[in-house]
Amino acid sequence: MIDLTPDRATLDPIEIASRDEIAALQLKRMKWSLAHAYKNVPFYRTGFDAAGVHPDDLKSLSDLARFPFTVKQDLRDNYPFGMFAVPREEISRLHASSGTTGQPTVVGYTRGDIDTWSNVVARSLRASGTRPGDIVHIAYGYGLFTGGLGAHYGAEKLGCTVVPVSGGMTPRQVQLIEDFGASTIMVTPSYMLSILDEYRAQGRDPRKSPLKVGVFGAEPWTNAMRAEVEEAFDMHAVDIYGLSEVIGPGVANECVETKDGLHIWEDHFYPEIINPETGAVVEDGQEGELVFTTLTKEGFPIIRYRTRDLTRLLPGTARSMRRMEKITGRSDDMIILRGVNVFPTQIEEQILAVPELGPHFQIELVRAGRMDQMIVHVEAASGVQDTESAAATLAHKIKSIVGVSSKIDVQGHGEVARSEGKAVRVVDNRPKGE
Repeated sequence: MIDLTPDRATLDPIEIASRDEIAALQLKRMKWSLAHAYKNVPFYRTGFDAAGVHPDDLKSLSDLARFPFTVKQDLRDNYPFGMFAVPREEISRLHASSGTTGQPTVVGYTRGDIDTWSNVVARSLRASGTRPGDIVHIAYGYGLFTGGLGAHYGAEKLGCTVVPVSGGMTPRQVQLIEDFGASTIMVTPSYMLSILDEYRAQGRDPRKSPLKVGVFGAEPWTNAMRAEVEEAFDMHAVDIYGLSEVIGPGVANECVETKDGLHIWEDHFYPEIINPETGAVVEDGQEGELVFTTLTKEGFPIIRYRTRDLTRLLPGTARSMRRMEKITGRSDDMIILRGVNVFPTQIEEQILAVPELGPHFQIELVRAGRMDQMIVHVEAASGVQDTESAAATLAHKIKSIVGVSSKIDVQGHGEVARSEGKAVRVVDNRPKGE
């Protein structure tokens, strides 16, 4: 892989500022954000008053812990525009969740917010190794999902040529990557595996593709998957993080020169890590639930939003801003199987450690008699005949490393459900209400 370390002269000065400079800017912007939310959003005014706090009580960054949390249900309860801090006429764009698990959550952006969003995604792409003039192939979904348009505006802001493919039509994805010469692809990691499968199905050598950078987000993925993709394509694979409630993609990003966790763009988003059970803030370096407060958003400020993502904060390396480790799972998609906490990423790591198995998988939870059981549906690698041995190896790894017994269902190539967006890693077929 070629060296794509960016010239430090091209970075925003705040990216390499001192921690004191960053903290001073954060405090100034946090005071504004709290006051803006309190003055203009009834939900926050009511919540702050009930908690006995006022924006003027913020004297230091640590005082933020006195303010109440915001959770996804609060957004649903204020559907559609109750969380907006400006008149609806000043909102230039709306995005929303799918609403598959309840009332959709709606977020709004002013023109200033769109500009901020574009800038942090451009910063993320530059950190990934993408440069002005590069061709960026965007395979995130477009529409109400923030991934496609967030990536699009950021790539244009950086000065790139954008190919807005969106998801699906995998053979066409490969054709356009090759014909247009894309050097960067922005895509979910699970769909990148489908693109890799298609390269091989077409008899193409992925290592000869024009791709130099893959910017993967929207779902947890492992360093084992990074190694597989980088080896297959001879490209850099970096992690981007975001969520619509905070802004969309571009909240944090790995730096291509280190790939040691995602630098949070702390001049716009203030992170905390809390104990998910007690809500208490924990020290940097301890794992817990990630919480964000926006510092510059005009249309939809959000205060102490519980993301449900599990990670920990670490000191900066390639940038002064703190890093978050790759997301290990979510406090609300954690599987509790016979008293053991299991995350899909833990299962993925074990699958990728068995060469006889392909990377595509799905976890099914069923009730066998009185006991819950986990079935891991996975594919045999191309040319592998001894699937029983591969299944036994995987079952042993999951039992010895993750700590649960599982049934392994090894299927043929292409038989495990594919994703053209976020992968559905867990299917719960246990009886409801028991």
